Amino acid sequence: MVKLLSVSILLLVFSTAIKAVDYQEHDGMLMNHGDGHLMDMAGGMVMGQNADTLPGGCDSISETKEITVHAGHKYAEKFPGRMFAFDTQEFNFKPCTKLTVHFVNEDKIRHQWMMHGLPKYLYPKGMFHLEISGPAKISGTLILPPGDKTYLVHCDIAQHMEKGMKAQLKVGKGDGDLPSIPGVTANVVLDDYNVSLPELISTAEAEAKTAKDLPIAVAATPTPGTATPKDDAFISGMTVIGLAIGLLLAPYLAKKFKGMSVSEIIAYIFEQIRIIVDWTVALLSSLIKQIAAKKNKILPGN
Repeated sequence: MVKLLSVSILLLVFSTAIKAVDYQEHDGMLMNHGDGHLMDMAGGMVMGQNADTLPGGCDSISETKEITVHAGHKYAEKFPGRMFAFDTQEFNFKPCTKLTVHFVNEDKIRHQWMMHGLPKYLYPKGMFHLEISGPAKISGTLILPPGDKTYLVHCDIAQHMEKGMKAQLKVGKGDGDLPSIPGVTANVVLDDYNVSLPELISTAEAEAKTAKDLPIAVAATPTPGTATPKDDAFISGMTVIGLAIGLLLAPYLAKKFKGMSVSEIIAYIFEQIRIIVDWTVALLSSLIKQIAAKKNKILPGN
C-alpha cells in the first residue's frame, strides 16, 4: 500500500512537471526588426507592438489591461461545424486603453491573434498581430485608438477563420457587431443539410444548361439617320462615374479619419497628394525619355 501511494505521488509530481513546461515561452527571445515588428528563430512573431505612443485623440492612457487568450481545436467543440476557435469570441475595452495580450496556442500547429483596422499613421501595417507555432505562448502590447469602433480579430492562416477562429474587439460602445462571429452573431451563409446530393447535382446541371442556352448579346450598332446623344449633355457619363466613386469612397474616408485630429487629417491628405505628384512626375519623366530615345533613332545626325 505504501509503495502504491509512493508511486502515485511520483507520477503526480512528474505529470505536474511536464504540464509546467508544456508551453514554450517566446517573449524573452524576440528580436526587434523595427516598426514594432518582433521575431525569433523559433517561429514567434509580434507585429504592431506599441507600448508608448498615444494615438491621435488620446490625451492619456485611460486604463491598463492584460488578457490571456487561448486558441485551439478544443475550443471549437461548442460550435458545430467548426474546427478551430479562441476561448473568447468578444472583447470590450475603453478607448485609449493600453492592452497587453498573452496569446496561448494549445495546438501543435501555427495560430494567430490578428487585429485589423488600426490607424496606419501609428501602426504601419494597420494591424496588431501575434503569431506562434504551438504549444507555446507569446505576448504583445498596443494602445487602442479613441472612439467607438468594432475591430475584427482572427487567425489569418488559410481557412482557420472560416473554420471558426474569429472574434470581435469593441472599443467603447463599438460601431455594431461583425457577422459570423461564433456564438455571438449569425453566419452570413447558413449550412443547409436538408438538400440531398442528387438534388444538388440536378440543380447544378439545370443551371448550367440554362446558361448554355442563353443567346450571346451582340452590341447594337447605330443605324444611319439615328440620332446620337450629344457629347455636351448636362450630366455626362464621367460625371456619373465621379459621383459613384465619391459615394463609394465616403464611408471609407469617414472610417479612415475617425479618431484623427484635424492636423493629422491634413498631414495625411498632403502625404497622399505628394505620393500622387511624385508618381505623375516619374511617369512623365519616363515618357519624355522614351520620346527622346525614339527621336534619336529616327534622326541619327542628332
